[in-house]
Parts: sequence; structure tokens; C-alpha cells
Amino acid sequence: MGKIRDYFADRRFFKNVFAIALPMVIQNGITNIVGVLDNVMVGNVSSEATSGVAIVNQFMFVFYLVTFGAVSAAGIFTAQYHGKGDVLNVRATFRAKFIICTLSGVAGLLLFIFFGGAFIGTFLTETASDIDLELTRSLAQQYLTVMLWGIIPYSLSQSYASTLRETGRTIPPMAASSAAVVVNLVLNYILIFGHFGAPELGVRGAAIATVASRFIEFLILVIWTGANRRKCPFIKGAFRSPRVPLSLVKNIVVMGLPLMLNEGFWALSITVRSQCYSTCGLDAVTAMSISTTVTNLFNVIYLSLGSAIAVIIGNLLGAGKIEEAKRTDKKLLIFTVGCTVVVSLMLAAASRVFPMFYKTSDTVASLASYMIIVFSVVMPFDAYANGAYFTLRSGGKVLITVLFDSVFMWVVIVPTMLILSRAASIDIHLLFAIGQGLEIFKAVLGAVLLRKTKWAVRIVRE
Repeated sequence: MGKIRDYFADRRFFKNVFAIALPMVIQNGITNIVGVLDNVMVGNVSSEATSGVAIVNQFMFVFYLVTFGAVSAAGIFTAQYHGKGDVLNVRATFRAKFIICTLSGVAGLLLFIFFGGAFIGTFLTETASDIDLELTRSLAQQYLTVMLWGIIPYSLSQSYASTLRETGRTIPPMAASSAAVVVNLVLNYILIFGHFGAPELGVRGAAIATVASRFIEFLILVIWTGANRRKCPFIKGAFRSPRVPLSLVKNIVVMGLPLMLNEGFWALSITVRSQCYSTCGLDAVTAMSISTTVTNLFNVIYLSLGSAIAVIIGNLLGAGKIEEAKRTDKKLLIFTVGCTVVVSLMLAAASRVFPMFYKTSDTVASLASYMIIVFSVVMPFDAYANGAYFTLRSGGKVLITVLFDSVFMWVVIVPTMLILSRAASIDIHLLFAIGQGLEIFKAVLGAVLLRKTKWAVRIVRE
């Protein structure tokens, strides 16, 4: 009881966590609330619209995660250099991120231009369903064509937002994201349904709204950072030269390439698993879209706390406070899982309510409710695994992070799902429960790695 009392009495710990995590929770929460509203609006166009948008968002999700992985390695150094008080090298990591994000954005744009149609086709399986396959394909293509315009501003925003968060400035990214989602929501209402004299554009309207919000977010981050040079000294002279010290480039490449590949392959494994669910028909795709959108609204707590772990532990390691980093990490993991248990119970309680807001069949609504319950059961385990991932990454344990994250997915989950969905006649309810339930073993692996690995390492030197 004494240890528990001491844990909750540590006001400095909670003040630090809330200062870092709360703006992220608000930012991600607003984003996902609007995501739910977007999804409901599209869902009230037709089931085909819901499925088409969901399909495109599946492989856009892969791109977003690859971009995140691309800036993550530089972000590890940003957090530690900031903890050490080294502004010069924080500026260098920002430059590296900006270059990486530019290249990532161009690569993603070209990939979707030439192969987007083929990606859409992988999710379209002919089964007994009321959903029109060809209409779904057409709507997905319309949505993707417009979404391409938002790839570059999204990529460049990440270089600013990640650097601001890693240097303790979490409120500006929150404000930029909040403004962007408000714009997205308002334009969705106007353009999807044709309100206030605007044309009724359906899924194209949803895509235009998203692209506009990407540009708004990017412009706010650029303007705020440039106008607050005293608070953000890394931006002073950041664009006078593209030079990044060769030693830092080598370190970022050594850590960055595995992290980028990890995020890409992890996101791809999630997409493959979703594609396995889609072999059960478009009803499964629509139900997945509904349940995933709703669950993402509740996931923001543990995802934001995971990002807070990266910042807090990275700063402590950069300052050479190794033992404090270890103690703080244990507290953060306990806090993260505890919060997630409460949130998962709330999600389960609301599982039957959310699908009622969609214009869809009773079959799809019932399946979506079931999927939400499964997500709620697995969520605390996902929270621990996510915290373990950011802990290992903070200390520069990149290869171990890759083995724990994407390699586990491709060695355990993907083969199991491919076999079950192709070689066995299995109901979507059982297939989904197995596919998500395997995540529990990943949490167990994370606990083992944290105990057996010397992860608390200062990777920046004088």
C-alpha cells in the first residue's frame, strides 16, 4: 500500500505527464472526434461510400506510418539533444526531418498515382452482399484522386509538429491540428451534402475538406514557429543551409532506416490483416470502417501517453538521468495501462450505440458492435505494447524495436491470418477475434524485452 500511496503522491511526475500528454490527448481527441463525424457523414451517403473511403484510408494509413517512422529516428536525437540543451544539434535534426519528409511525400505521391487503382482492387471481393462492388471501386478512386493533393503538406507538417513536441512545445501542434479539424468538419458538412448553395460532392467533398485541413495545419505550424523564434530557437537559420553534420546523418540513417521500414511494414501488416477480413465480403469492410473509427476515438489516451513516454524518457536519457528514466518509465507504463482499462470499459459500454448513427444494414451494425467489443478487450494489452515500443525506441534500441513490432506482426499474425482467411472456411466473428487477440502475445513479448534488455542508454555525446 505504501508504494501505491507514494506513486499517487508524486505530484511532480503527474504534472510533467499532463504537461506533455494532455495537449496530445486533446489534439488526437479532437482529430478523432471529427474523424467519427466525417465517417458518419460519409456513412449517411451510402454503404458503398463508407467502404470506398475506408479502403483508401487503409493504404493511406501505411503512408502516414512510414512518414512517422522516417522522422522518428531524428526525433530520438531531437529529444535527447533538447534534454542536453544542445540547440545547434536540435536545429540539425529539424533540417534532417524536413528533407526526409519532403522525399517521403514525393515518393508517396508517385506511388499512389501509379498504383492506387491496384491497391483499391485488393480489397474488393465478390460475395453475397447488398453493397455494389463497382460503385465502391469508383467512389474509392474519386476519393483517392483528391486526397493526393494533401500528401505533401501532411508530410512537411510532421517535421514541424514532431520537433515542437520533442522540445516540449506540445500546445502549438494541438492548436494547429484543432483548427485543421474544425475546417475539415465544416467543409465536410458543406461539400458532402451540398449545403449553403455548394454542390453536393459526396466522397469528393470529404476528400477536398481533408486536403484543405492539411494545408491549414501546415501553414499554422510554419507561421507560429517562425513568429516565436525565442521559444523555438531551432528555427533560427534552419533554412539558410541544408547542411546536416555527417555524423548525425549516419546516426539517423542507422536508426532511421530500420524505424522507417518498421513503421511501413507494421502498417502494411495491419492493412494485410484488414484485407484478410475483407475476404468475408464488403459487409466486413464497412463494419471495420465503423468500428475502427469509433475505437480510434478511445485509443487517443494510450497513443498520446506513448508519445509522452518518448519525450519524457528521451529528455531524461539525454540529460544522463538513467536511473530516474527507469523509475519514471515504470510509472508511465502503470499509468498508461490503468487509464486504458477505464477507457476500454467505456468503449465496450458504448458498442451498440455508435453503429446506430450510420445508414447501413442491421447485419453490418451488429458486426460493427461485435468488433468494437473485441477492440475494447484487447485495448489494455495494446496500450502496454505501445508503451514498451516507445520505451525501447527512446534508448535507441532500434533493432530490438523492429523485432518486437513489425517482425512479430509478419512472423506471427500475418501468416496466421492469411492461412485462416484463405485455407479455411471461417466466420468473420471468429476470424476477427483471432486476428485482434494475437496482439496479447505482443504485450507479453514487450514485458520480457523491458526486463531483459538494457534499454536505458544515452545515445548523444558531448
